[in-house]
Amino acid sequence: MTKRRIAITAVIATAALALTGFATTSANAAAKGFVGVILPDAASSNRWESADRPFLTAAFKAAGVTADIQNANGDKTAFQTIADQMLTKGAKVLIMVNLDSASAKAVQDKAKTQGVPTIDYDRLTLNGSESYYVSFDNTAVGVLQGTGIVNCLKAKGVAKPRIVYLNGSPTDNNATLFHKGYVSVVTPFIKAKGGTIVADQSVPNWDNVQGGTIFEQMLTKAGGKLDAVVSANEGLGLAAVAVLKKNGLNGKVCVSGQDSTDAGLAAILTGDLSNTVYKAIKAEANGAASLAVSLLNGKKSALVNGTTNNGTTNVPSVLLKPVSITKKNVEVVVKDGFTTAAKICAIAGAAACKANGVM
Repeated sequence: MTKRRIAITAVIATAALALTGFATTSANAAAKGFVGVILPDAASSNRWESADRPFLTAAFKAAGVTADIQNANGDKTAFQTIADQMLTKGAKVLIMVNLDSASAKAVQDKAKTQGVPTIDYDRLTLNGSESYYVSFDNTAVGVLQGTGIVNCLKAKGVAKPRIVYLNGSPTDNNATLFHKGYVSVVTPFIKAKGGTIVADQSVPNWDNVQGGTIFEQMLTKAGGKLDAVVSANEGLGLAAVAVLKKNGLNGKVCVSGQDSTDAGLAAILTGDLSNTVYKAIKAEANGAASLAVSLLNGKKSALVNGTTNNGTTNVPSVLLKPVSITKKNVEVVVKDGFTTAAKICAIAGAAACKANGVM
């Protein structure tokens, strides 16, 4: 679906360092208007409010650039209303995390007619008119999720694994790429082991409550016998874990995730999740902010390291590298400053943290 030319070496460091150049351009940028940022919701993952908002706020503050950051709270109509209001107030750049491609494309096309460039943040708008795309290699995210599940099943010595795919929203292109990635790893393993994919279902709007209901139906279909849940993020993974707990199966079934939230990392340490994926959101936020400042100043960005085909055109992209997380390396997320051991251990318990070297 997407064709990428990616040079990822030291991208996280580059994106973080990009903000050092803001001091020389901030005065000009501040005089040229503000940047509008539209986040998607606060329910599918707490990252949008707990991580992305503060990181973006800090990045623009460091740049001396005014940013209006709002959340559409899962409402496509609200998304478009927020965008219209930002354009009316004089936004010179729009950064957006789409709820679906159709509604985001309408915003991008309107912005383009007004000479306002747009940046797709984290999620690609298919057939859109975005100027840039800032995200992670999302197929690689899925590959890491699938690899973690396979490694967990191997460690448990499962002979003929019974697996379900609990996928993200069908309207989110990232969910499609995650699925592509983990299927590419799990399918050959299943064939080699004579296993079974019991169910393969998407969860509308990344709704964790609905995800729990869908997984409960999957578990019933499987007769209560499952070996792995390949879930597209921690919200869905933890929804599955809640169901597994009710049935005395948590810790016995391999469950994947992504986002490295405090609750997700705690579940890794307690064994309820087998693996997750860490995406350096600070670097992602810094990259988007740096691009926005470059656009405000009419300059090209040195951060672009690839292109992503959106179905219509190849979009200049900043693509960062995800990291697989298991019990063995939870400390990586802490050392990167994304969260603290205290926050994780308040959920997981001191014993789980001590046993896994999270201090």
